[in-house]
Amino acid sequence: MRQASLTFLKDLLNSPSPSGFEQPVAKIWREYVRKFADSVEQDYHGNSIAGRNTKAKKRLMFAGHCDELGFLVHYINEKGFIYFKTIGGHDRTMISGRRVKILTKDGEVAGVTGKKAIHLLTPEERKKVPEFENLWIDIGATSKEDAEKSVSIGDPVVYDMGFQHITNDLVTSRAFDNKVGAFAVAEALRHLHKDTLDVAVYSVATVQEEIGLRGARTSASGIAPDIGIGIDVTHATDHPEIDMRKTGEVKLGGGPVILRGANANPKVAAMLVKAAEGEQIPYQLQAIAGGIPSDANELQLAGSGTAAGAVSIPLRYMHTPSEIVSLSDVANSAKLLAAFAKRVTATTDFRL
Repeated sequence: MRQASLTFLKDLLNSPSPSGFEQPVAKIWREYVRKFADSVEQDYHGNSIAGRNTKAKKRLMFAGHCDELGFLVHYINEKGFIYFKTIGGHDRTMISGRRVKILTKDGEVAGVTGKKAIHLLTPEERKKVPEFENLWIDIGATSKEDAEKSVSIGDPVVYDMGFQHITNDLVTSRAFDNKVGAFAVAEALRHLHKDTLDVAVYSVATVQEEIGLRGARTSASGIAPDIGIGIDVTHATDHPEIDMRKTGEVKLGGGPVILRGANANPKVAAMLVKAAEGEQIPYQLQAIAGGIPSDANELQLAGSGTAAGAVSIPLRYMHTPSEIVSLSDVANSAKLLAAFAKRVTATTDFRL
């Protein structure tokens, strides 16, 4: 991955953006993509929309959500300990003992998620996964009044886990789900910025995917695409305790994953495969029978329906503070989107 692109990815990761609070990362995304786009806008919902050749009649939309998991401060007890609601789907076994950042109006406040230590648990309690009401955030406050000097009800919270190389290609961070998708749709425009396009291309950093695919719904309503491709992460199934008879096979470093199934227009899926093979981009196939729980689902159902597809980036340890991706998979996903866009013409018919 070129250095400027890696810096952009790190900037996205370093900017907290729990669902509903994506504004800082959205600003970074818009500033980066501005030099590759004919137009850059944001809507009332918070989606960031960059367009190329926007006067063309046929419209292609790439959607990668920029929101991440988080927490929301909802109660401070008399001793100054902070209780929270979850933003998105969390594994309760992963939450305690983590450094976190509370995003307040005056800046970030450091804290640690806590629960009763294992030494103090009864034998029965040790067998149970803690409920959310048994978890809290400790900011070192001495009282409710002390905590309220810096933290307010409704402040969002994210894990304090940054970007780190494991190998030259494998990297770990919080929030690869799905800042790599937002990265890929921006990079696709970079790859296309010198090309003459036959269709309008819209790259969208969508919001609030983790709480219901909400940004894809509103942005697609505004753009009204003919073709819509969602870019998200998918489970790499190449680690222990996986039964590939149930999950299928997806390898980290094996290339972007192209969806086949009801949520993927077969002509779109076939063109993605053709684009990958034509540009010698490694790729993998994934079969899912029904609708998938990502932006591609909303794109397919937008308006009177679109020709939908999904390109996914393999990821290990999804929805944990330390996810792992391959930088080559991330970079190749952007190249695949650009290669697909160049193959769509005004006369390409995706109707079934």
